[in-house]
Amino acid sequence: MGIVTLKKDVAAVRESCRIVRKVLTELAQFIQPGVTTAEINALGRSIIRSEGAVPSFLNYNGYPAAICISINREVVHGIPSADRVLKDGDIVGIDVGAYKNGYHGDAADTVMVGSVSPETRRLVEVTYEARNLGIAAAVQGNHVGDIGYAVQSYVELNGFSVVHQLVGHGIGKKLHERPQVPNYGKAGKGMKLSNGLLLAIEPMVNAGASKIRILQDGWTVVTDDGSLSAHAENTIMINGNSPEILTA
Repeated sequence: MGIVTLKKDVAAVRESCRIVRKVLTELAQFIQPGVTTAEINALGRSIIRSEGAVPSFLNYNGYPAAICISINREVVHGIPSADRVLKDGDIVGIDVGAYKNGYHGDAADTVMVGSVSPETRRLVEVTYEARNLGIAAAVQGNHVGDIGYAVQSYVELNGFSVVHQLVGHGIGKKLHERPQVPNYGKAGKGMKLSNGLLLAIEPMVNAGASKIRILQDGWTVVTDDGSLSAHAENTIMINGNSPEILTA
């Protein structure tokens, strides 16, 4: 379980998370129609390396790239390719991890490519707001279930669904640590949150049903019904009644 209390450890986590946000910002500016996902991955990897960090995802359990890039119906873990060319109207999830000074940072954004439909834009906006509401519930004395309840309630109120099979997680010296942080749940249930706990809160929101499946590449998760999916993630640290968003 990732809990940091020493100033040097907090500083190390903040540095890894700063790098993650830098990568996401620069990739969002780079993304446009005609760009390939291989080009996005190459740029992301280059930025991480230039900051003296290591891509957290590269070779993690065999994943072959530095950046997870997922388009439209792909929920998460899409594999970059020179054959995947972004088109006007696409949405693309970019998930970035960086490891430096003994700690990981992890965050994801969904970028709208060119002009998207109003309903697609609403899906992305609801996903970001659900993430923000989940973070707002991550205060000392609350429970993991409070985070999931906040996310699920808002998503379903807006007519979308949360993925149940994939969850947020603790983070720190390892990329994935306890506790699991589902995007659904009951308020007041689950592990109690304490100061210094590091969490990656990451709603995955489908325009259609919540059911997902994995493609034959063994990595790419897609919506089973072919509907669009959006993903938004931040690494945070529990800090009293005001969680610190480390990848803000």
